[in-house]
Amino acid sequence: MAKVYHLVLGIQGLITILVATFIVLIVYMTGRSAWLVFEDILTTSTTTLKGYSESVSLTSNCDLFSGKWVYDNSTYPLYSEKQCSFMSDQLACEKFGRKDLSYQNWRWQPDQCDLPRFNATTLLERLRGKRMVYVGDSLNRNQWVSMVCLVESVIPSALKSIHTNGSLITFKAIEYNATIEFYWAPLLVESNSDDPVNHRLPDRIVRAQAIEKHAIYWTDADILVFNSYLWWRRPKMKVLWGSFEHPDEGMYKEIEMLHSYEMALKTWSDWLEIHVNHTKTELFFISMSPTHFWADEWRTAKEGNCYNETEPISQKHYRGRGSDPKMMNVVEKMLDELKARGVNVKILNITQLSEYRKGHPSMYRKQWDPLTQEQILNPASYSDCIHWCLPAVPDTWNELLYADIFS
Repeated sequence: MAKVYHLVLGIQGLITILVATFIVLIVYMTGRSAWLVFEDILTTSTTTLKGYSESVSLTSNCDLFSGKWVYDNSTYPLYSEKQCSFMSDQLACEKFGRKDLSYQNWRWQPDQCDLPRFNATTLLERLRGKRMVYVGDSLNRNQWVSMVCLVESVIPSALKSIHTNGSLITFKAIEYNATIEFYWAPLLVESNSDDPVNHRLPDRIVRAQAIEKHAIYWTDADILVFNSYLWWRRPKMKVLWGSFEHPDEGMYKEIEMLHSYEMALKTWSDWLEIHVNHTKTELFFISMSPTHFWADEWRTAKEGNCYNETEPISQKHYRGRGSDPKMMNVVEKMLDELKARGVNVKILNITQLSEYRKGHPSMYRKQWDPLTQEQILNPASYSDCIHWCLPAVPDTWNELLYADIFS
């Protein structure tokens, strides 16, 4: 019996040596990225921090978008506002005077599973030699800034850069030959609001059937993350058949918003079907980011907005007036049609989980225009209840994106 026991131990030891030798040879031949693959295999069932899973393998009953916010000041925030080299003044709430920083310490906890922990190095390895491009409005830029802050801390200063070229902002991780980019296209199709700086126009016009001017900047991207919502929020949209270069030669027509939104998404979806390499490019669409303009939605006060609001909303399935389910129905219908045509666009449903949260910049941001005395006396009157302070909610959006990329 003892001989058999020692024989088994010997065989196990030989197998261990052979496996170790095999791993070393693979790493030697293929470099660092191969080791990350083996590291993922070795840690697939490991949970290292409360509420986090190192595994990115998700079970079929795991709905990452259904859950609750839990206070967690041991693992959150994921980075420091002050230490993020490329933080935007529009989102740097602590820099502009916010003292209560508890909005940084809330972690999203799915009901049936744990959210995989974001690993900047692992993502950068996945992006080696590739482009990740966020396309959309300032809320997508909000998420892009979050992603840059999440990854840039592991990159030495000399090996990262940021460059702006019109509507395109490019963050580059030089060692990885990887870029994380943002392209300003708030309505996805061409519009008179396409200037990345001067776009606040009262008379909004779109060319609902024209997207090529923008799309040439995304065609060869490896990961595309789209959004388009708030800029459509008006009863009707003026649609142009013609060109902005020769507006007198075109035809304008005011069209009900949902219909014009559907027209634009049809143009966008047709472009994806024809021009995107479906075996190479991963496609995502971010659902509505809710606004919190009305204090009476979560308390008895009849006036006010997100100003001075700090705690999450505890009411399950809460839905505020700032979200339009009909618009998301249009998106879901379009994505279903795309899937039937062989194009898979994954929707990141960030709406419900963001509905529960506070953490908007409110008055704590750079003011682009001088404040009037009346505004100074009433901070709620100029509070930003659309965008999100960083670090905070958009980091969770990117954690969900990370989980989907690796699942």
